[in-house]
Amino acid sequence: MKKGVIILIVVAVVVLGIFMWVKSTYNGLVTKQESVESAWSQVENVYQRRADLVPNLVATVKGYAAHEKETLEGVVNARSKATQMSIDPTKLDEESLKKFQSAQGELGNAIGRLLMITENYPDLKANENFKELQAQLEGTENRITVERQKFNESAKEYNTQIRHFPANIIAGMFGFDRKPYFEAKDGADEAPKVEF
Repeated sequence: MKKGVIILIVVAVVVLGIFMWVKSTYNGLVTKQESVESAWSQVENVYQRRADLVPNLVATVKGYAAHEKETLEGVVNARSKATQMSIDPTKLDEESLKKFQSAQGELGNAIGRLLMITENYPDLKANENFKELQAQLEGTENRITVERQKFNESAKEYNTQIRHFPANIIAGMFGFDRKPYFEAKDGADEAPKVEF
């Protein structure tokens, strides 16, 4: 009888130990996953801030450079495409991130073209509204860089956690999948050509 009680206690302790380990590992993975999803939401938030600045920027430029219709339409169309692109953070994968990054890149390029044409309009460059919008855009671009970095750091911590043994067993059992990273655009490693 005593031997049976001891075996039962040992089995109960082992089962309780395994349960506590699974619970702790699972909860740790959930916490890391939530951090990635929170970081992703913040990335979308700052991109939305940039998109929200575009209509005011276009309206300001339009008053000075109405004949630059093609460039203005390009910015509006790129903004529309970028704001339609949203990703559910629970379904974040390589393909969806590349599509998102491409749409945001198109908007960034369109804004860059818009700001370049302003060089031809000294009155526009001196306009206080334009200066303020330009400063806000610059600040927003800096925020985007910071939030993308934070997202990549969160994704790295999460991806590392789901690959470590023995947490990878729990990750596989409960469907914790790898999260993608923001990557530099193709050609970003090459210096731009400057011609005069």
